[in-house]
Amino acid sequence: MLYTNLKHIEIAAELAQMISEHKNVVVICGRMGPMCIPVYRIAEELEKEYAHVKFFDMEFDNPESQVIRILPEVRGFMGIPFTIYYKNGQVVKATTGIQTKAQIIGILDNEYSEAICKQHLLSSEF
Repeated sequence: MLYTNLKHIEIAAELAQMISEHKNVVVICGRMGPMCIPVYRIAEELEKEYAHVKFFDMEFDNPESQVIRILPEVRGFMGIPFTIYYKNGQVVKATTGIQTKAQIIGILDNEYSEAICKQHLLSSEF
């Protein structure tokens, strides 16, 4: 069990459901260790600022998390947590190990910027 304030994903089917139901999803797959805890804490803080992004955690040692551990985007990752960024059901970014708040914000802004989404919608209307 992960002791975070994030929503927990326990089975692969639940992960599939979350990424199909929500446009922007971040899943942090790790343990309660020194490289993972700071990433969970940052996600807990950013959850309030990024209401258009759904944040979850998943226990790395849970057999169900194999669905994350076998992603091509994580091939070669040596540290945890694996942080997977999904957009419209597809992996758009994956990181490994500890990340700073600035690094995570950079990814969130790049991948999930509401301004970029609105601009894309406006340009596709023409």
